[in-house]
Amino acid sequence: MIEFFSPAELPRARETGALVAGILQSLKGRSVAGANLLDIDRWAQAMIVEAGAQSSYVDYEPSFGRGPFGHYICTSVNDAVLHGKPYDYTLADGDLLSLDLAVSLAGVVADSAVSFVVGGADQPESLAMIDATERALAAGIAAARPGARIGDLSHAIGEVLTEAGYPISTEFGGHGVGSTMHQDPHIPNTGRPGRGYTLRPGLLLALEPWIMADTATLVTDADGWTLRSATGCRTAHSEHTIAITDDGAEILTRARP
Repeated sequence: MIEFFSPAELPRARETGALVAGILQSLKGRSVAGANLLDIDRWAQAMIVEAGAQSSYVDYEPSFGRGPFGHYICTSVNDAVLHGKPYDYTLADGDLLSLDLAVSLAGVVADSAVSFVVGGADQPESLAMIDATERALAAGIAAARPGARIGDLSHAIGEVLTEAGYPISTEFGGHGVGSTMHQDPHIPNTGRPGRGYTLRPGLLLALEPWIMADTATLVTDADGWTLRSATGCRTAHSEHTIAITDDGAEILTRARP
């Protein structure tokens, strides 16, 4: 399914995007050494409920997961890169943490992810990975405009990641959003320009470059959800929800000052 939003409907998408951005910003500030992943999940739940919004995760039960996710946010630490299921783990200085949040408000979903190093530990390789995903995300957004094709976005993302020296998996990638979290079109993190679905104003897309330091192979954790690097290497993940407008792309989940 692919949905389109009229200019009159876009304010609802902006409101959801702002909520997701604000929650992630708050959680990032509270995710210090000594914080527990289950506490982060509870904090996310409280902010979602307070806003009168609904979690897109807690009852989510896709074919690639085992049973309902059962939590309000994905917390992926170090070698975990996607769908990290919160568990009883206390963050340590130097951990690489990715937070991925999708929320529905007023019938519109926004989805965003951020990666960062916990505390003040010197982690140049981790910071370089995070930077690569952020630059790839920016490149994909810059390529998004009416008339562009999905392959143009995928190519822009993949060029940055490849030039930075990271393997790329196309097993999971970006996607459309709307009244539900995962919609068509699928947006791989590498691809050929000029191919795929043509973008039109009113389309909402979640772009999400993610990488693993030295492999493109994922393994599924015993919890049935968390995806980890096959080699145990560190990972990074960045994501924004954007709206295609007449002028290009509007970032709905950009953090506010």
